[in-house]
Amino acid sequence: TGGALSRRSAFQTLGTAAATAAASQLPLAALARPEGVNKPELLPKGEKVNVIDLQRWLTTPEKGRLERILTNLEKDTSYRMRVLTQQYPDTPGLAVKDYWGVDPNTIVMVVDRGLDGRARANVLNFNVGDNIPLPPVFWSRLQAKYGNQFYVKDNGIDQAIFSAAQAVADCLRRGEPFCSAPPKDTKELL
Repeated sequence: TGGALSRRSAFQTLGTAAATAAASQLPLAALARPEGVNKPELLPKGEKVNVIDLQRWLTTPEKGRLERILTNLEKDTSYRMRVLTQQYPDTPGLAVKDYWGVDPNTIVMVVDRGLDGRARANVLNFNVGDNIPLPPVFWSRLQAKYGNQFYVKDNGIDQAIFSAAQAVADCLRRGEPFCSAPPKDTKELL
């Protein structure tokens, strides 16, 4: 059929035209990824800590309790977990790797509400060392369960942090190679 477009190519052409039109309406800043930030001056001075709460989402007793959970996890399993609360762009960035000596046995949980505190779909992010024996699906489910806006709204960001940390500790302590989901209820573990 000489100059006629197939149905597929017509939709592709329409789709490309629509995407181009939509993109032309957005300012360039909206299309850009957030710029990497590296601010080591935000890291605590003195003795190293497992919890860096830049946003002050944890009370002093909560921070102490989380420190104990993470210290005991490392003592019991040799896996290390560290927690950083931040709000982009106020973040130490890659400086935490050197500060904490991140290695293949380290998990870093970053709790971040996003640029200017606007709600993100998920406030929990995990950087997981290669030696951590939990599958990728575990981290996705953990993030979906405790980091979503609804859980945080109903339970508070502090409880989201505790629940996620305790779920990781529980799975690593059990030593189950196929711990693919967080426990049903971490309140009984705390």
